[in-house]
Amino acid sequence: MTDATAADAFDADRFDGEDPRTRRRRSLRLLGELVRPERGRFALVAVLIVLVQLATVVGPAIVAWGIDTGIPALAAGDAALATAAGVAYLAAALVRGGATYWYLRASTAAGQRVLYDLRRRLFAHTQRLGLGFHERSASGRVISRQTNDPESIRELLEFGLEGLVGAPLLMLFTAVSILLMDWRTGLIMLVMLVPAALLTRWFQRRSEIEYRAMRTHSARLTADFVETFTGIRAVQAFRRERANRERYTALADDYRAATLRSIRVFGIYQPSLRLLGSLTVALVLLVGGLRVVSGDLEVGVLLALVLYTRRFFQPIDSLAMLANALQAAITALEKISALLAEEPEIVAPEQPIALPPGRGGLEFDDVAFAYSDDGPRVLGPVDVRIPEGQTVALVGRTGAGKSTVAKLVARFYDVSAGRIRLDGVDLRDLDADELRRAVVMVTQESYLFSGSIADNIAIGRPDASRAEIEEAARAIGADAFIRALPEGYDTDVHSRGGRLSAGQRQLVSFARAFLADPRVLILDEATSSLDLPSERAVQDGLERLLGDRTALIIAHRLATVMHADRVLVVDDGRIVEDGTPAELVAAGGRFAELHRAWRDSL
Repeated sequence: MTDATAADAFDADRFDGEDPRTRRRRSLRLLGELVRPERGRFALVAVLIVLVQLATVVGPAIVAWGIDTGIPALAAGDAALATAAGVAYLAAALVRGGATYWYLRASTAAGQRVLYDLRRRLFAHTQRLGLGFHERSASGRVISRQTNDPESIRELLEFGLEGLVGAPLLMLFTAVSILLMDWRTGLIMLVMLVPAALLTRWFQRRSEIEYRAMRTHSARLTADFVETFTGIRAVQAFRRERANRERYTALADDYRAATLRSIRVFGIYQPSLRLLGSLTVALVLLVGGLRVVSGDLEVGVLLALVLYTRRFFQPIDSLAMLANALQAAITALEKISALLAEEPEIVAPEQPIALPPGRGGLEFDDVAFAYSDDGPRVLGPVDVRIPEGQTVALVGRTGAGKSTVAKLVARFYDVSAGRIRLDGVDLRDLDADELRRAVVMVTQESYLFSGSIADNIAIGRPDASRAEIEEAARAIGADAFIRALPEGYDTDVHSRGGRLSAGQRQLVSFARAFLADPRVLILDEATSSLDLPSERAVQDGLERLLGDRTALIIAHRLATVMHADRVLVVDDGRIVEDGTPAELVAAGGRFAELHRAWRDSL
C-alpha cells in the first residue's frame, strides 16, 4: 500500500455510491438481527436500569425528609422517624447497588453473545467470498472488520441501554422531583438547560465529524501495519524499511492529529457543561439560601434540591458520550453490514448434480473470461478436450492466461462465457464440497498452517489415518526429511511454515494433494521452490500420482513439462499450439523456441 487510495481499497467499494440512508437502514437491520435473540435479556437490563434510577432519585428525598422531619423528632426524644430515614436510605442504596450489579452482568453477557454471533457470521461470510474479493481488498481492512469494529459495537451493546434508558429517565425523575419540591428551583434549572442543550448539540455534530476522521486514520494505520509485516521478506530484501517507516510515521501522525482534534472537542464540551452545572447549583443555593433565611424553604429541601440539581446535568454528559459511542457503533455497523452485503461471486447451485463415475475428463466449450464486467477479456475463446488421465502442461509467457485457466478449473472464478465440464457435468452445477474433493490445486505459495506436519498433510483428507498420511509423504519423497526433524511428523511447522525451507514446504503441500486423491490435480508453478536435486527426487512420486488421473501443470521449467502427455501453448488468452512435447519441438513453433532456450541453458 503506497497511498490513501490503496489503504481505502475495501471501504471504497461499490457500496460507497449508496445513499447514506440506505447504508443506515441496512446497518440498523443488521443490528436488529443480532439483538433479536437476546431481546429478553436486554429487556431485563432495561427494567433493572429503571430500578437503579428510581433508587437513585429517591435518595435526596429521603435525606430531605430525614433532616426536616426526623431530626426535629429526634431532638424531641422520638428516634423512630430518624431511624426510618436511615433505614430507607440504606435500603435504597442496597437496591441501587444490587440492580446495578445484575444489569451490568446481564448486559455484558448479552453483548458478548451478540458479538460471538457477529464474529462467527463475519468469519464464515468472509471465507465464502470469492478469490476476487480477497485479491482486491486490503487485508488490513478485512482484519479491522473482524477486530476493531465489533469492539465499537460492544460498547454500545454493553453500556448503550444505560444511556438510552437510564440517562433520560434520571433526568425525568429528577426534574419531576424538583418540580414537586419547589417549582421556582425547577424554573431556574430549566432556564439553564437551554445553553446546555445547545452545547450538547454542537458537541454531537463536531464529535461525529472528528470521530469518523479518527476511525478512517486508524483503519489506514492498521492496514499499513498488517500489509508491511505480511510482506516483511520483500521489505527487507528490497531495503524498504526507511520508506515504510516514513509512510507509517505520516499515517501515525494523521491519526494522532485526528485524535487530538477529537479530544479538543471533548475538552471544550465537558468543562463547559460542568461549568453550567456548577452555575446552576450556585444559583439554586443562593436563591434557596435566601428563602431558607426568610423561612420560605426548609433546610432539608434545599439540600435535596442542590443534590438533584447536580445530578440533573450528569445524564447530559452521559448522553453526549452515548452519542459518541452510538456514532462509533453506527460507523462500524455500516462497514460490517457492507462486508456482509458482499455477494459471493461463486454461487452454489440450487440443485447440485452429483459427479458420475470417472477419472477427471475436462471439456472447455467456448470458454471466455474477464475479471470484471467492464474489464478486458483475459482468456478465450478456448475449446479444448482433455481426456481423463491425461497430463497436460500449460506453457507461455507471464500473463498469457495459464493461471487463469487453472483458477477457472478450480472454480475460484466462474467463466464469463461458455462452460467447463468435469466428467460431463458443468462445474457450476457441482456442490462446492464435491468439487473441492475432485479438483485440488498446489500453488507456488505452498501455504502451511500452524500445527504439526501431519496436521498439514491431513488437510488433504481430514479422516485419513496416520499410516495413510505417512504413505502420502513417502510417495512424493518427503518422508526422509520429515523423519529427520526433531519430532518427525509431529514437528510444529510454526507460523506460515517458517520452520521449514521453501522446498520442504512445497513437498508437504504435495503430500497434502496426494492424500486428497483428486480426479484433477493442478500444479501451478508448484516446483518453482524446489532446487534441481529436490525436483528430481519428487519426479518418481509425481509420475506415480499423475499416471492415473487428469493433471494440469503450469511450469516454466521444461524438465517438468517434457514429462507431460500433451502441451498447450497459451498466448494472449488463446491456445496457439497443441500437441505432445515431441510434436511441438519438431513443429518449430513457440514451444520449440522455449525448448531450444532451455537446452542452451543446460
